[in-house]
Amino acid sequence: MKIKDGFVLKEIAGSHLVVPLGTQVVNFGAMIKLNETGAFLWDLLQDNREKEELVSSLLSEYDVEEAKAIIDVDGFINKLKDADLLE
Repeated sequence: MKIKDGFVLKEIAGSHLVVPLGTQVVNFGAMIKLNETGAFLWDLLQDNREKEELVSSLLSEYDVEEAKAIIDVDGFINKLKDADLLE
């Protein structure tokens, strides 16, 4: 899975915000605020990545148990799918 074209992650005043560009502005209801972990996963999803790769990267970057990493990645993916941000 991969982030759709037309969306970028910007850091504004210490917050990570998903911002639509071009024609996506019309189709996008509101900006999404991400925490540090969400921004980390967003960056990974700029390239085509599978869920297992996201979990593995999260385990390598953060001190988190695998079960928690899986739950967090699932939640993040669902949030992006609900906002129609994934290809």
